Amino acid sequence: LIDFLTDSYNIGGSVSLLALNGLFILIQEHNLDYPDFFVKLYALLDQSIFYVKYLTRFFRLLDVFLTSSHLPAYLVASFIKRLARLSLTAPPSGIILAIPFICNLIKRHPSCRVLVHRKNVETLESDPYAMSEVDPAKSNALRSSLWEIMTMKSHYLPAVSSLVALLGKPMDGPEHDMEQYLDRTYDQLFLKEAEKGATAQSVPRSHRIPNAETFVFDFSM
Repeated sequence: LIDFLTDSYNIGGSVSLLALNGLFILIQEHNLDYPDFFVKLYALLDQSIFYVKYLTRFFRLLDVFLTSSHLPAYLVASFIKRLARLSLTAPPSGIILAIPFICNLIKRHPSCRVLVHRKNVETLESDPYAMSEVDPAKSNALRSSLWEIMTMKSHYLPAVSSLVALLGKPMDGPEHDMEQYLDRTYDQLFLKEAEKGATAQSVPRSHRIPNAETFVFDFSM
């Protein structure tokens, strides 16, 4: 069965996710020793994950896989940093899902709060995190910060920029309910913003109010 699941993982896509789910059950309920489990899970986190049809199921299972509070801090920090880095080029619906998920991981693993409070890492050039490293144990994630999320304070979508404030709140409270962030579509995001309505102060306009003398037309031509 182990060989079957391992070979299934190599197929890729949703089959890899289902194979890891099977391995996780064997690890949790039958004491299977599989040291490469989190390495293989880490490898599934790439830019395409925000565009797959099984995105919701992936994050639900990812939440289950990272539930244990006994996981080493460097491992959890690697997943946090990878999600933060991928969020830089993710669609709004993916960012809205990633930020509260990151907050929940930090609440669950207090040792990772250093990623929020560290201020000396603020750019890609000064970041010691190795995005291309396949082994989360060697990614140097704990030496980094969440500067990627901080850059989204000025995101064009208010729903995204408002979520960044979650990282500034106390991390000792209850975890966020991820169900309200799953299955978000562009239609839902648009309708939510449209329902807010526009105010006179929020509508972009000219620096001065036009009058009848502003526009002069030469009808002799």
